[in-house]
Amino acid sequence: MIAQITRARDATASVRRDLTGCWVAVVNAGGAVVPMDCPLPPVTASMVGPAVERIVRGLSPQRSRLLLATVGGALAGWLLLRREPHPLVAHCGVVNHVQTHVRFRGLGVGAALMHRVTGVAREEMGLERLQLTARAGLGLEDFYRKAGWTEVGRWPGALRVAPGDDRDEILMSLAL
Repeated sequence: MIAQITRARDATASVRRDLTGCWVAVVNAGGAVVPMDCPLPPVTASMVGPAVERIVRGLSPQRSRLLLATVGGALAGWLLLRREPHPLVAHCGVVNHVQTHVRFRGLGVGAALMHRVTGVAREEMGLERLQLTARAGLGLEDFYRKAGWTEVGRWPGALRVAPGDDRDEILMSLAL
């Protein structure tokens, strides 16, 4: 099941804990979604929690929404969809923080989230294009290509995962 949260008041303490727990598990398993103000893994809930709070505070039906996937009542994955604020690109949305909890990988949770985000973006937010970035070296570009996304560029060596381990940041786009 996929649900949306469009306002901070609807993100209960339980939802915030679940988002934080998922994010910690994903990052510590080698996932690419490291919060901006966090150190590289391993991370803890206290390190990731402030990033979850910033996301929740920014929720707004027309600007920013969380999509949550649950399996058997447990949070299995989530992503953030946000509208670009500048008028020149307000027809575009950005997909961030695409995560599937490690306990639910291989069940199609990520694919279901990516399918649902396109409908929400087009039909509910009136967006015409989506963009995202992905870290090279994890096979993420193949996952997004299967969901209909197109690679439109790369920033070579833009991401330093560890000393001597620089990865490309892959720029992807999807016309709605």
